[in-house]
Amino acid sequence: MRLRFTKMQGAGNDFIVLDETRGPLGLTAAQYRWLADRHFGVGADQILSVRPPPDPSVDFEYVIHNADGGEVENCGNGARCFVRYVHDAGLTDKCCVRVHTRAGMLTLALQDDGRVTVDMGAPVFEPARVPFVAEGLAREPEGDWWRWCLPLEEVPSGDGGRAAAAPLVRVAVLSMGNPHAVLRVDDVERAPVATWGPRLEHHARFPRRANVGFLQVLSRQQARLRVHERGTGETLACGTGACAAVVAGIRLGWFDERVDVTLPGGVLTIEWAHGEGLTAAVRMTGPAQPVFTGEVEVPPLA
Repeated sequence: MRLRFTKMQGAGNDFIVLDETRGPLGLTAAQYRWLADRHFGVGADQILSVRPPPDPSVDFEYVIHNADGGEVENCGNGARCFVRYVHDAGLTDKCCVRVHTRAGMLTLALQDDGRVTVDMGAPVFEPARVPFVAEGLAREPEGDWWRWCLPLEEVPSGDGGRAAAAPLVRVAVLSMGNPHAVLRVDDVERAPVATWGPRLEHHARFPRRANVGFLQVLSRQQARLRVHERGTGETLACGTGACAAVVAGIRLGWFDERVDVTLPGGVLTIEWAHGEGLTAAVRMTGPAQPVFTGEVEVPPLA
């Protein structure tokens, strides 16, 4: 199959965008993995598909596949690239579009300066809806919320001896359309992203796995963040991860209602009007840039 694509990036989080408005491409999970492969395919953190609207209340359907080939509920950085793509490609002349995702409806607005603001909807805090298995876990109150005391699994010593003691981590757990665990750290540069990230992603308490954010609080309006993304690993930026980190920090008393989050790939501005209640929508503003367009022959992988 010969496939035309556009490569885009938002704060360093990179995507392959596919136009399926004229008909489905019918790609398999293995073909999505091949496209995302940086050695044998095009290379990307995620693949975004533009599809016709499933009902008249929205402009498009927005479908996301991770680098491991699995379809996921939401991607904030991808949403910014999505609206930039449909506008630049002439699929719409609107600067504000509504899209359907597996997590619900999103409103995406292209700003005059080229940045994009996404209404990410309201965060979800109920453990069962994240989903997160909280039964039997202790929690520590802070601000108007709490952090769960989550033991990581024991790690084998590697020499046949006794397993190393399992560390206890304090995590804020919520969903931004996809599950997130947020840890506060003193220095993101020294945070154990490569080791704790995969272990928390696959923790038994997260039935659908989790995105894991390592958050350093700089002030009430500024933060640094690194994110291990479910099905991908650490990326240069994660929009839903930035939203989850700021929402958690606001509820825990660390932040004001508008925070600039510096990720390895750039800065995202996150706003959440906590004073309006827990159902207030989260707004994210950041860059979205096309990189190149091309065509590729996708092998017939089952």
